[in-house]
Amino acid sequence: MILSNSERKGSARERLLARLLDAFGEALPPPEMSLREVAARIETSHALLRYHFGSLSGVLAAMLKTQRSRDNEVLLESAHQGTFDDFVVAIWRAYTRPEQLSRARGFFYVVGLAAYGHEDFREFVESLGDLTVMLSSLAEREGLDTEEARDVATVTVAAIRGLLLQEILTPGTRSEDAVTLILRMSEGRSVPRSRPER
Repeated sequence: MILSNSERKGSARERLLARLLDAFGEALPPPEMSLREVAARIETSHALLRYHFGSLSGVLAAMLKTQRSRDNEVLLESAHQGTFDDFVVAIWRAYTRPEQLSRARGFFYVVGLAAYGHEDFREFVESLGDLTVMLSSLAEREGLDTEEARDVATVTVAAIRGLLLQEILTPGTRSEDAVTLILRMSEGRSVPRSRPER
């Protein structure tokens, strides 16, 4: 069987991505590391990385997308067995572990780049709604209608990300209270809010 050019490209990219993830584990290459240094670390050429990922930023975005997808599979298990609040606590704990610091910094670095070049980070940006979808589903299960559930989930994820950024920029300032603050924001969500008559 002869593979098409896109199939060969896709499988080569996936193999490179697997090697990157094996080499860096839960961490990411730091932004100051050159593409050549990353390539040397996984014993390939920087030209090959550039061809498949475009740049170091492209490497970071692809790695983050895969790492976050793996995290979400684990988090999804807790979502099936717990409440909305349990899931928020699980998300916070997952992303504030000390070994996650490199990834958290990398996440905000790539988000900043994506804000200026959305098209260059399309897959990464599209993957950002995954936690919102899971939280929204839990909020619906606990009694909110679809629109309210989506709103509560969106605000909750924004709060988690905002407080995570604050924790990165000024470590230890509010980490003890962060989850309590996030959950307090959405108190009463199990009772659907009344809507004005139209």
